[in-house]
Amino acid sequence: MKVISWNVNGLRAAHKKGFLDWFGDEAPDILCLQETKAHEVQLPDEVKLVEGYTSFFSTPEKKGYSGVGLYAKKAPESVQYGFGDRFDSEGRTIIAEFGDFVLFNIYFPNGKRSADRLQYKMDFYDAFLEYAEKTRKSGKHVVVCGDVNTAHKEIDLARPKENVKVSGFLPKERAWMDEFLARGYKDTLRIFNQEPDNYSYWDQMTRARDRNVGWRIDYFFADDEFAERLTGAFILSDVYGSDHCPVGIEIG
Repeated sequence: MKVISWNVNGLRAAHKKGFLDWFGDEAPDILCLQETKAHEVQLPDEVKLVEGYTSFFSTPEKKGYSGVGLYAKKAPESVQYGFGDRFDSEGRTIIAEFGDFVLFNIYFPNGKRSADRLQYKMDFYDAFLEYAEKTRKSGKHVVVCGDVNTAHKEIDLARPKENVKVSGFLPKERAWMDEFLARGYKDTLRIFNQEPDNYSYWDQMTRARDRNVGWRIDYFFADDEFAERLTGAFILSDVYGSDHCPVGIEIG
């Protein structure tokens, strides 16, 4: 099973840049999207109703902001939008059950705008972790994908020293990721690839992608037991259409 995650930075914009052609060629079993920036009613039918897939979209109260989507060849057994708390109004989460694992597709908040938004981001992290742990205790495996908006280690961004005081690489954000992994989760890419210069986001304003001055802020995580079933993890850095590129895993 191939599962791919992509922050498309606007699904309607990505559609104009060949999203459906890429989707058809890649043909993942499950595709998770973040930052769709559209309510479902704003999407053209060819985007909502892709042949061979069942689709789900979580949209925020505010138009043109946030949003996540999920396409699956085999429909999930259940779908939930959000954690059932104050964070759900921004349309950042789809939680879908596939057999013995639950897939969390999440567009985690960005903390750069203000101190309040940074605190919101940290609170969101904690709410997510609490819900993920609750899911594991129910007997289900947990797989998490999406734009986490934090680079975990120095190897995960091109210029760590210059960004140590920037949200996305703050010590408190990285410490939360340490705690998350210590609870029994794996950063799936690092199971298979320990090399530097593997990034998933590049600033468009500075044409950073041309120089590969990037950040790895898009992840797949899996609980330790489920991670043993993975046969691969990858970054599709040659795919354009967004300031992020797709990332993915192969499940045996």
